Amino acid sequence: MPDPRAGRRSRRAVARSAGRERRVVGLIGLLALLAGAGTALLAFGVFGSGRAERPLLDPMIVDALRSQPMVSRIVAIVVGVLLVVLGLVWAVRALAPERRPDLSVDAGAGTSVVVTSAAVADAVAGQARSLPGISRARARMVGDERDPALRLTVWLAEDADVAEVCRRIPDEVLAAATDAFGGRVLPVAVRIETDSTEGPRVR
Repeated sequence: MPDPRAGRRSRRAVARSAGRERRVVGLIGLLALLAGAGTALLAFGVFGSGRAERPLLDPMIVDALRSQPMVSRIVAIVVGVLLVVLGLVWAVRALAPERRPDLSVDAGAGTSVVVTSAAVADAVAGQARSLPGISRARARMVGDERDPALRLTVWLAEDADVAEVCRRIPDEVLAAATDAFGGRVLPVAVRIETDSTEGPRVR
């Protein structure tokens, strides 16, 4: 049975996931839609013509708020502050840069070696730059310590053989990285571009 985490790890290697932000926005949109639909139904008299002519808030609620003005203000201020804090936390999480996890390698005898994300990225990028036809390369670790992934971007020289580069990257660069890191297999996304701002893009 395939590991359900494999798909998530592969998608994380390709691009940063915005699933949490989409779910929150979708939930807010659904609540707003339900509130708007309920208000429209109320205005059209679906719940009775008498109810449509009454104020939105029940008079008993209005009287209670007027009888305790200080409590009403405090509750409104607290709710407003909580909404602002939640909005700021959400914005910070959405705008925060991706984590660059270190790679833990099993060294045997119950020990492990931790390779920093910068060392992994430099090793993979350096190996990629050594291939003919690649003028530049950049790699970075993404994800978290439990499920790390690797994102590799290479730029092709003008005389590069694209098919040969595509064949040698997994056979030499990624295979060498797997051997160097104790056989640890990572989800990898490779992005191939021409080393010219006007040239075509190859994925």
